[in-house]
Amino acid sequence: MGATESTIANGIGARALRKEDARFLTGTGQYTDDIVLARQSYAFFVRSPHAHATITSINTQAAAAAPGVIAVYTGADVAADKINGLPCGWLITSTDGTPMKEPPHPILAQGKVRYVGDHVAMVIAETLTQAKDAAELVEVDYEVHDAVVDVRDAAAGKGPAIHDAAPDNKCYTWALGDAAATDAAFAKAAHITKIDLINNRLAPNAIEPRAANAVYDRAGDSYTLYVSNQNPHVERLLMTAFVMGLPEHKVRVVAPDVGGGFGSKIYLYAEDVALTWAAKKINRPVKWTADRSEAFLSDAHGRDHVTHAELAMDKDGKFLGLRVHTQAAMGAYLSTFASAIPTILYATLLAGQYTTPAIHVVVDAYFTNTAPVDAYRGAGRPEATYLLERIVTRAGWELGLSQDEIRRRNFITSFPYQTPVALQYDIGDYNQCLERAIKLADIAGFPARQAEAKARGKLRGIGLSSYIEACGLAPSNIAGALGARAGLFEAGEIRVHPTGSVTVFTGSHSHGQGHETTFAQVVASKLGIPYENVDVVHGDTGRIPFGMGTYGSRSISVGGAAIMKALDKVIAKGKKIAAHLLEASDADIVFENGEFKVAGTDKKKAFAEIALTAYVPHNYPLDKLEPGLDETAFYDPTNFTYPAGTHIAEVEVDPDTGVVQVVKFTAVDDFGTIINPMIVEGQVHGGLAQGIGQALLENCVYDRDSGQLLTGSYMDYAMPRADDLPSFDVDTVVTPCTHNPLGTKGCGEAGAIGSPPALINAVLDALKPLGVKDLDMPATPLRVWSAIQSARA
Repeated sequence: MGATESTIANGIGARALRKEDARFLTGTGQYTDDIVLARQSYAFFVRSPHAHATITSINTQAAAAAPGVIAVYTGADVAADKINGLPCGWLITSTDGTPMKEPPHPILAQGKVRYVGDHVAMVIAETLTQAKDAAELVEVDYEVHDAVVDVRDAAAGKGPAIHDAAPDNKCYTWALGDAAATDAAFAKAAHITKIDLINNRLAPNAIEPRAANAVYDRAGDSYTLYVSNQNPHVERLLMTAFVMGLPEHKVRVVAPDVGGGFGSKIYLYAEDVALTWAAKKINRPVKWTADRSEAFLSDAHGRDHVTHAELAMDKDGKFLGLRVHTQAAMGAYLSTFASAIPTILYATLLAGQYTTPAIHVVVDAYFTNTAPVDAYRGAGRPEATYLLERIVTRAGWELGLSQDEIRRRNFITSFPYQTPVALQYDIGDYNQCLERAIKLADIAGFPARQAEAKARGKLRGIGLSSYIEACGLAPSNIAGALGARAGLFEAGEIRVHPTGSVTVFTGSHSHGQGHETTFAQVVASKLGIPYENVDVVHGDTGRIPFGMGTYGSRSISVGGAAIMKALDKVIAKGKKIAAHLLEASDADIVFENGEFKVAGTDKKKAFAEIALTAYVPHNYPLDKLEPGLDETAFYDPTNFTYPAGTHIAEVEVDPDTGVVQVVKFTAVDDFGTIINPMIVEGQVHGGLAQGIGQALLENCVYDRDSGQLLTGSYMDYAMPRADDLPSFDVDTVVTPCTHNPLGTKGCGEAGAIGSPPALINAVLDALKPLGVKDLDMPATPLRVWSAIQSARA
């Protein structure tokens, strides 16, 4: 940290209160549903009640004649206007060299419906109530087919083909690693641990449901789409170039305040395209906001893996090889990034924090008659960590080693480290994270707490999870070689105003992360100006440079790095202006604490003076410099960043009821440089809540025969509440990233990655004296009680 950064109040490292909270807490934020336009109309979607059926006829006459109805559209109307289906943004190539199966995904069903909630028709009316009433009048005749909703059934060949393009319902078979080296490692192993795991399907459930409001301007032949989305530029690119065939400059996408995303708002959804298309057809704004039931049905879900894994070790518990076979559900269609989640973002993390020399993983992906599956907080990394940390803990138990000891024996300790699954870690200190977590969790005092619980008739257990994740999704050329159909850079613009205040335009997007605060802290530190003098603008393709949005904990490490590059350009130009004013050479100008100084003298100019000179160029080197002080930069990372840490869960189980109580949770994470500790802690807390939800409560379930969603409301889908969670003990270790200018790594997903295996390991540790060896998520009271009864039988 330089002199400038160390002297700025609310600069890098300060616990600055969030700027954006003022409007959120006073109700003055503006979300998509708050936007009401002149001549506003409202859309409602008729959705399939069947998981798999042929549409034999649709009669919309009664609906079209209903009060207030403006239009009713079906898949036939979409086809007539040559609107393409939704694209997948990542191409995976199968092991036989063939591309993945990529069947069409129409925005309104054409010929067949393939999951409960599939879009059949869109009704547009003067009011939402009128649109809903008219939707009841749309008559659809279906020829119902058998459905396949469980990936194991799809793999076994049960059920009919969902798409003609994939007669066996397989999307792809993909592999990574050295199969021969892994087989050789197993051949010489002294001990092999095996495990079968299910990573349960999750529904995202952001506080703000998805929403969109589209308007067409006939005079300019242009569109504006207001949408609750995490990356408006990508939304625009996919919609214009691949679906509607529109010039990009004729479409503006605005993502205003967004109430949570967690990955589920990255994608281009059918509703977004349908509204944009319809806005021109009726020449009126069209608005749609999902209700919670629609969100359960139609938002992209997360996880849904079935995995068999084997870990080979020598006699001392040193890892020799890891062999993994995963069956991954894609849902009925390929969502925007679906194909990358169980491959590039999953298998490449299977080395974890360990020096396993040989790894081989095979992933079979299948279509199922369910909502599409895509990225959800962590996106592949939670699935990889769950597998690895469950099998490492089991291996320790089988070898008689403690959970911490088996990890210590296998930790990576020398960096950079090239894993056998493509990634190269630049830096880390896994032992320090583990040791600090052990101390903070007071593992030394656990036996006494366990004995006290036993005296009360309770079972107490402790579980460890040492995770690593890859953040930032980079670099573009490598991602492109691995199948990405977009760049993975980020953009930042620094606009210095004549008075010296600054507006930051970023291609990243904030939906709860606090970018308006942390990005302002970075700029204030770098320029030596008051934090209050920095504003941040995001989420509008009409105002910001082309950017890739927010996901994968990339914002500060990629978006912040782009901002830093733009700041470097501002300072470099400022030095030239200062040199002219101070009658010195550019090389003699230094910038410190918000001042341009001539080295070795007391001659200086404040940043605000240089800014004013740039815009009032009465004394200005016009032969060398243009007026103004506005710079843009793009940053394409050279590598992922690698946050890591150790999480420790302590639980108490009631053997009579199966109820699990989380009595203590400790998380020690390495996020590199910390911009704002308060915001980092909040991100960790939120991730832990979601991870605990997956481990103990949440489970998105379809009926295996009918394909009906059985957990379509909060009556059936259990979200974690305050009394399900303990007070978290969190701390950080700092090893700054070596390849971005801020040294940051990303913190948004860590809690959801490290906590599920820690919790299940803790529950199994508690149940170990009873002979329970395995348990799938979520560890509900019924599942825990049933496991106890089975072990006692």
